Amino acid sequence: MKTAIWLYLFMFVAMFDLHAQYPILSPFALSLGAAPSFIGLMMGVYSITHLPGNLIAGWMTDRFGSKPLIVASLIAAGCALLYQSTVTDPWQLLVIRSISGFVLAFLSPACQSMLAKLADDTVLQGKLMAGNGLVHTLASVVSPAAGALLVAKIGFDATFTLLGWGLIVTGALAGFGIPIAKAAKAASSGAGGVGASAPGEPRPKAGSGAAPVGAADDLAAGDKGYGGLPWLFFLTPMAISCSQGILFFELPLMKVSQDSILASGILFSMVSLGALFTLSLLFLQRYSPHRRTVVGALGLALVFFGLAVDWPVPLMLSLALVGVAKGLIFPAMSTLLITLTSENRYGRVFSLLSIALSVGAFLGPTLAGRFRDDVSPFILAFAALMIALAVLPPPRKRRAPGPAGSSPRHILH
Repeated sequence: MKTAIWLYLFMFVAMFDLHAQYPILSPFALSLGAAPSFIGLMMGVYSITHLPGNLIAGWMTDRFGSKPLIVASLIAAGCALLYQSTVTDPWQLLVIRSISGFVLAFLSPACQSMLAKLADDTVLQGKLMAGNGLVHTLASVVSPAAGALLVAKIGFDATFTLLGWGLIVTGALAGFGIPIAKAAKAASSGAGGVGASAPGEPRPKAGSGAAPVGAADDLAAGDKGYGGLPWLFFLTPMAISCSQGILFFELPLMKVSQDSILASGILFSMVSLGALFTLSLLFLQRYSPHRRTVVGALGLALVFFGLAVDWPVPLMLSLALVGVAKGLIFPAMSTLLITLTSENRYGRVFSLLSIALSVGAFLGPTLAGRFRDDVSPFILAFAALMIALAVLPPPRKRRAPGPAGSSPRHILH
């Protein structure tokens, strides 16, 4: 648990720095002379450069452990922010955001893989993932408003410098706070054995060379995928990330946000407050992760449809509802991945999840910037979510658990 607390602390600071930039990046790019379509491209490129980083991170996490990736990612991202404070041209900003997207791609798979290995049953794993989401949300509640306030007080350059040093110091502390991870060793059985465990990356579970047995909410494996996990599953996180990218692109450009950067920061914080409410309901982890994913994605789609047709619900409440849906979805997706994947593949599977999220985050602002004059970007978010839900593989019961692979009783009922 000590390792989990360290991870939560480092992720809090990292997410604080990241979310503090959301309400100020678009105004900063506009101050450099960027057009709205270019801003959409800039936000999308940041996400698409996650892809090579995610691919490398998954393999390196399973091979060498999480610690070196966490430390290197935080320090490199801090250095990129220091350089970002000196840019004077939109194309320079595009390049540095591309670099930031690549180096930060290592952080999430490494942290999630380490957290997943800290528990031996799916309930505790679900709670750890919910705790991870809670930390993300706590950071994102205050950071957008804090970032906007910093810009109002000290300007863009000083704000990026301060945030950059925050990441560098956090990376240095991670080098001392996270236990050293040993390289994973392949098992001789040829069935995907589990590597040697290290302090902070606990011992492998028995029978983890195959997907866990007894989880009631396995996805039907009619599609070929990675380790029995259907590829169509990854369309859901891609669509959710796409809708989130559209929202994050659109909020700073709304009239209420253009009047004040601080107002933009408050709007972002409302999303996080909604997510914080859902994540604080820990009893939700006892419900089916598949059903939580479906219910959350459907609710998110309906909110975006309401925003597109200008429904009578106040904007603040609509954004809080978006957060409520996000707080339900993300821990559910992580828990579902854990229950369907063997421990020695956690790094690679969470890497695939990050890739899906990165592709969606690229498509969202890029499409919104391209078509916002022709159609409401929120309609695009609604359509993406409904298509993903339509093709999401249905759940099915696994075979009865054997003596070596039984799962917690409550999961089977």
